[in-house]
Amino acid sequence: MKKIYGNNLLISNLCNMRKSGRTAHTVLFYGEKGTGKKLMAKFYTSLLMCRSPIDGMPCGVCSACKNVDRNTHPDVTYVETSGKLGGYSVDTARKICSDAFIKPNNDSGCKVYIFRDCHNMDVRTQNTLLKIIEEPPDYAYFIFTSETKTDFLPTIISRCVCFGVSPCSEQDAENSLAENNFSPSDIKSAVSCFHGNIGLCTEYINNEDLRKQVDLTKTLADSIIRKDEYALDSALFTLGKDRKSVRTVLSMLDKLIRDSAVLTQDNQAENIGCFREGAVKLSYMLTSKQTENIHSSIERAWHTIGCNVNIPLALSAMCAEIIEKIL
Repeated sequence: MKKIYGNNLLISNLCNMRKSGRTAHTVLFYGEKGTGKKLMAKFYTSLLMCRSPIDGMPCGVCSACKNVDRNTHPDVTYVETSGKLGGYSVDTARKICSDAFIKPNNDSGCKVYIFRDCHNMDVRTQNTLLKIIEEPPDYAYFIFTSETKTDFLPTIISRCVCFGVSPCSEQDAENSLAENNFSPSDIKSAVSCFHGNIGLCTEYINNEDLRKQVDLTKTLADSIIRKDEYALDSALFTLGKDRKSVRTVLSMLDKLIRDSAVLTQDNQAENIGCFREGAVKLSYMLTSKQTENIHSSIERAWHTIGCNVNIPLALSAMCAEIIEKIL
């Protein structure tokens, strides 16, 4: 199994659950994109399925561990998504509920169902799953991954053991990227933008689109520094109507604004955004109230983009608000 960097306390907690025989039947791993939620879900699955755990850790060499690692274990189901938004349908949930009562055929006596990226899981689907999650068969386990707990109904969350998955240190990220034979220059550029988020660092190196989005975020920051509404609007206009790309850029811009607010209080503080130089310049020109107002405008636009709205108009309105608040 791929080495997991960081989140040592989380790994220890999962292993202790296994050693004590008190493994949770429903688990949610949540955290920002790229932090390793799916890897943690696979690790927990290995813990459940492993035939010969060592001090609570999966051995990694038994047939069960190898099958989990290869995604070929017959009693591990990666539940399929459907539709344009990549959600989970009610019909799919009903099939899982029926299948869960078919006993497993393996030495561990477990069946595992993994629901990945649950940000578009319909309320009706969650309600369909509620009964089986509330009273699962002794051998059935359900694992969810999502960026935030708010993607789920309170009734679902109350029946989950929730674990936050965090970015690791920048040094760990560098070590992980080096193991994948990326060049030192690529590693340095990626970590300067995404720090300890190994998933996003890897995507930055491999994906030209993400590199363009980072460059665009830097352009947006420069436009705000110059108080140039036209340049700000024009830069965002290049994203077109791709909701996912727009939201990605807005999220990166929001982190940059957050960095500027923190740097106002401590100019040696670590940043989480992709453009420290821009955040430093913004920290000199913006008050705490202005950064709060800009954050509110970006957050409102981010949520609006998720609805059936005219994206260019929503972004233009956001640009006007931001410039108005700093003049």
